[in-house]
Amino acid sequence: MDFEISAELAAYLRELDDFIEREIKPLEQQDDNIRFFDHRREDARTDWERGGLPNEGWEALMMEARRRADAAGHYRYASPKEHGGQDGTNLGMAIIREHLAVKGLGLHNDLQTEHSIVGNNVGLLLMIRYGTEQQKAEWIDDLAEGRRGFAFGITEPEHGSDATHMETNAHRDGDEWIINGAKTWNTGIHRAKYDMIMARTSGKAGDGEGITAFLTPTDSEGFKIEEMLWTFNMPTDHGRISLTNVRVPHGAIFGGEGRGLQIVQHFFNENRIRQAASSLGAAQFCINESVRYAKERKPFGKALATNQGIQFPLVELQTQCEMLRALIHKTAWLMDKQGAFSQSDKVSMCNYWSNRLCCEAADRAMQVHGGLGYSRHKPFEHIYRHHRRYRITEGAEEIQMRRVAGYMFGYMKQRAPKGVREG
Repeated sequence: MDFEISAELAAYLRELDDFIEREIKPLEQQDDNIRFFDHRREDARTDWERGGLPNEGWEALMMEARRRADAAGHYRYASPKEHGGQDGTNLGMAIIREHLAVKGLGLHNDLQTEHSIVGNNVGLLLMIRYGTEQQKAEWIDDLAEGRRGFAFGITEPEHGSDATHMETNAHRDGDEWIINGAKTWNTGIHRAKYDMIMARTSGKAGDGEGITAFLTPTDSEGFKIEEMLWTFNMPTDHGRISLTNVRVPHGAIFGGEGRGLQIVQHFFNENRIRQAASSLGAAQFCINESVRYAKERKPFGKALATNQGIQFPLVELQTQCEMLRALIHKTAWLMDKQGAFSQSDKVSMCNYWSNRLCCEAADRAMQVHGGLGYSRHKPFEHIYRHHRRYRITEGAEEIQMRRVAGYMFGYMKQRAPKGVREG
């Protein structure tokens, strides 16, 4: 592996930088849109009158940024060329997402909402790979252009990390399926027209097979949003929903009967390596800002940067960033060469360590900046509160470590689940 960023990718990073300065930064400053990023960000983003949901103006702003990025050819970078993308690689996405996150808070790449001018667009990737011909014809263009999307209904109120013990079930009734159950932390459910509901259709609790994905209209009779869950970082787009005798046609099955969980797992690795790169970028931003401030701030007549008490903690964080960056790049490169499931253990290593590192870097940045760092006039408290979520939601640290141990001690194999094709 060549550790140099290719000339082509380096040129593309410069192209992205130019696009941000030309298109996104002016939009960020227009009509006081900066309120979504300065000390007012949490209040500006949150519609307290609608129960803490994202402000409609905030969501419209992100949509406009994505529209401009798509028109410029950036938003679909990771998608196949036949669908308007650039056939972006896992390595390319990792480098890009870190590059954008290092810039700090901004409309170009908002980590709290998974918004970026270079989108993951997981729904599109899943549809291209696993949708039926009818589903592809109906969904692909709308997904690619952001006109329609679906939420992911996997986690349940009584079953968090272990999705194989889900109680939501579905049984067939002629040409329809009837779904009963509940889901929680259903992100994006406040505006999604469809929810990809995982339900057991065969097998027993604990089986990886026998779970089917259903593209379920959220306006179906018996589909109800019970509450929106307030979190450490507001606004909230995480809902708890219930399904009572919800009927969907057989054609709503996504990815094959009994194979829903395996198919979603196929993309967990790709999402987690990109998210790890974003967390690394946010950590590097915190370190860079701390170094800059420590060189400028001069209490008692000398710069903070002259004190080893300031230097050494930042040295340790920078060392971890360098090591993690090498592992992320290697892992993403091997995934491109050998398939998404070939490096499952290393993806978990990258993911849990990057999320932990980001929280530590944000905490250290607050300490270096003192009272100002603790205030909302600096972005570190926002970065900490958001990335603390990823130490739980993107596969809890303990689950990621358990996964690594499974490969280390021979309880798990580096291969795609049954019924999932790689390549």
